Amino acid sequence: MSQIPLWFERKFDFSFPAKLYPNICARLRGTPARLEDVLNGRDHRTLTVKPKEKWSAQEQVGHLLDLEPLWLARVEDYVKGSGVLTVTDLQNRKTDEANHNSGQLKEILTQFRTARNRLLERTGEIDATLSTRSIPHPRLKVPMRLVDHLFFVAEHDDHHLAKIWELLNSAAEG
Repeated sequence: MSQIPLWFERKFDFSFPAKLYPNICARLRGTPARLEDVLNGRDHRTLTVKPKEKWSAQEQVGHLLDLEPLWLARVEDYVKGSGVLTVTDLQNRKTDEANHNSGQLKEILTQFRTARNRLLERTGEIDATLSTRSIPHPRLKVPMRLVDHLFFVAEHDDHHLAKIWELLNSAAEG
């Protein structure tokens, strides 16, 4: 049984100061390295085990890659001043249909690093005053500043990193 709270049951507190924007960007910048560190040296079989038909460790990484276009689209929502943040597929069909287990982990990690760098480059290009622009999140139904959106992405990264660690630890014990 997982000790990790379900993502869709999580509540978020966005009351932190916007001046944490650089810290949150640093956290996002570190995700590819943290993924590489935890996955380094693991064999393909361990990475692709699907416990109870849930995502494998490699599929968790693929899911992070699959969501990078959404995160970037939401950054663009702040630039455009959209009325609501871009909606996502809450069923995660893209990840379910991608067959990430048939691919090479190194390629998925490389693509993720490239996509994450693009997200951070884009946030670095926009006017800093946009970090406090607020737009409603479509599922959470709360206004989110750009800095909140990036915090949400960092929390999502950590959620899946925790899932990966849990999967790898249970594989090592089993």
